[in-house]
Amino acid sequence: MLQPQLVIDIINILNKNNIEYMLTGSLVSSLQGEPRLTHDIDLIININENEENKIADIFSKDIFYFDTDEIIQAIKNKTQFNIIACDGSGKIDFWLLTGSNFDKSRFTRRIKKIFFGIDVFVSTPEDTIIEKLYWSKLSGKSQKQFTDALRVFEIQYDILNMDYIKYWVDKLLLNDIFIELEKSRENKL
Repeated sequence: MLQPQLVIDIINILNKNNIEYMLTGSLVSSLQGEPRLTHDIDLIININENEENKIADIFSKDIFYFDTDEIIQAIKNKTQFNIIACDGSGKIDFWLLTGSNFDKSRFTRRIKKIFFGIDVFVSTPEDTIIEKLYWSKLSGKSQKQFTDALRVFEIQYDILNMDYIKYWVDKLLLNDIFIELEKSRENKL
């Protein structure tokens, strides 16, 4: 199975089981900015602690490798777990929707786009930029994360809600890296 088919299969499983999700990360920044190779699929899911066994129950152990205890702990702690396709087509990182204001905001703003021929909920370009800047800062100024943010910023610039971006840049203390982003865009003009 190839990665596009893996995305389709995962989205179909989540939809069939009424699990709210949002595709995010490098796949989405490739869709909204400049395509690049990525080996994992990042999804934010909204699932309650009392549904901790739901994920383990909906994925076949014949097709996917996962640790049920890791899933249960991640759901309880609102952290992250992964599932790996046994055929080697990819890894899915599931991030639990947290109670942080930014997480709640970006999840409610998710948009439906056609991706690999199906309707998929994805993060908005603004939230993709903010998330990539956040991860760049968190990882000691990762150039890959910064470049992802820059490409989305450049390509989507004319339709971006700059007030929204600046609000979260300020709240998440990303001002320095955002100034760098703006300067990088201006230097290319």
